[in-house]
Amino acid sequence: MTVAVGVTGNATELFRANTAHSPSYFALRRAAGGLSSSEGGRDIVDFCIPCNPYFPSPAMYDRLQESMRDILTYYPSSTDVITNELCSLLGLNPQTVAMGNGSTELITWIDHLLVRESLAIPIPTFGRWTDQPMETGKRVDMFLLPEAAGFALDPAAFVAFVRARGSRTAVICNPNNPDGGFLPKHAVVALMDALADLDLVVIDESFLDFTDAEAWPSVANEAILRPNVIVLRSLGKNFGLHGIRFGYLVANPALAGKVRRMLPKWNLNSFAEAVVFMLKDHREEYAQSLRLVSRDRQEMTWQLAALPGLTVYPSQGNFVFVKLPDGVDGTVLRDRLLAEHGVLVRECGNKLGSSSRFMRLVVRPQADVQRLLTGLSTVLYGSTWYAAPAPAPAAPSAPVQEQAPQPMPQQLPQIQAAPPVQPLPQIQQAPPPPQPLYEQPVMPPPAPPQPVYEVRPEPQPQPVPVPQQPAPAPEPYAALTAEVPPAFAAVPPGTPRPALYWQDAS
Repeated sequence: MTVAVGVTGNATELFRANTAHSPSYFALRRAAGGLSSSEGGRDIVDFCIPCNPYFPSPAMYDRLQESMRDILTYYPSSTDVITNELCSLLGLNPQTVAMGNGSTELITWIDHLLVRESLAIPIPTFGRWTDQPMETGKRVDMFLLPEAAGFALDPAAFVAFVRARGSRTAVICNPNNPDGGFLPKHAVVALMDALADLDLVVIDESFLDFTDAEAWPSVANEAILRPNVIVLRSLGKNFGLHGIRFGYLVANPALAGKVRRMLPKWNLNSFAEAVVFMLKDHREEYAQSLRLVSRDRQEMTWQLAALPGLTVYPSQGNFVFVKLPDGVDGTVLRDRLLAEHGVLVRECGNKLGSSSRFMRLVVRPQADVQRLLTGLSTVLYGSTWYAAPAPAPAAPSAPVQEQAPQPMPQQLPQIQAAPPVQPLPQIQQAPPPPQPLYEQPVMPPPAPPQPVYEVRPEPQPQPVPVPQQPAPAPEPYAALTAEVPPAFAAVPPGTPRPALYWQDAS
């Protein structure tokens, strides 16, 4: 994606003009004057649109380019032909599938045909599930996902909410958009059974291929056995081809047939047909792309969590939901990242149940993530300290071989007079750098690390104290006993004393 240098302000104005969804790539391109990077445009790294960055493969793009003239010239086959080919790849019965021009077309027909007076859905979530029913006069019962629980959905609490509100239709997105929250398969099946008496239960699995928590997390096969359950799947998001606009639903044959009969003829274009018929030759490339996205999600989550004040929520989608530090306005951060660093992000202030403190960041390869981290570190903290480490220095160049001395020329060239010294231009004072949006609190210096093992000196032997003899009882003649030397104190009674030490007390 490219926008022209110097007109980025026109692009940022598009976000304020459209409060429901982010502006399209084509709108941003037009706002930038339609310039490519070779024509003075600026390359933009897109963390806004949740595409698969590793699919289609280059070989698929080459085949599409070779067939471009035919794709644009001729009508596509009927929808039934394209549906049958897709079902042969997925192992589904065509009678249980209805294909649409993107999942949004299917959401529209589900609302018109199957949703009666009310619909319950957890928020924040994909905006068309709240906007579409309200546009047709339905009551939308919004179940607020608790931020304190990391926006995780409690199935039992949601069922109780549906009962309390009397909702006739229930919808959940698994994984949820924008937070990436995920329910395991057994929990989704239990939820469908708990709401078996409703008119309709929709499980939107548009991002389910990106999950790695379970090997087979889809409930499509279980939905076929129930008369009131629809599973919605997106192909554009999985394949990184949003522009083609194709998706499908899986349901009981009676339910799927009711939607399929209302869809217009040729609602799928020739691009969709070309891609569907190419998929059987590129299954391994697609599986590898999902493994790479899973790896990048783990690395990106860890790197974002290292930024001070940033909260990162667990995700099973191809995006990561983050909460910005206290006092940071997401719209200001979004505009500065685009204008100063060429990074486009999804600020979620226009999603019900969210605010401008939250952003959804699409999972991308590490080279793009480094640019995102540099922009976040610079705008939030005023330096690149929290960005990725600098690359390793290049290897030293080979030493220059010494040349043999050349013989002196016979005549020296004439010395040219030096040109007059030009006055130095006056140095203009640089404008002050932009202020960081988030000031990290000053932390005390960390205490020095304690040694793992401390060598202590060997203990020195201490002299054994000699027990003190109790003092003898006082004798009647204190004056005599007081002057007797200690050596005679132990002499048995009756022993004659030497005359030298004898003194008569009288």
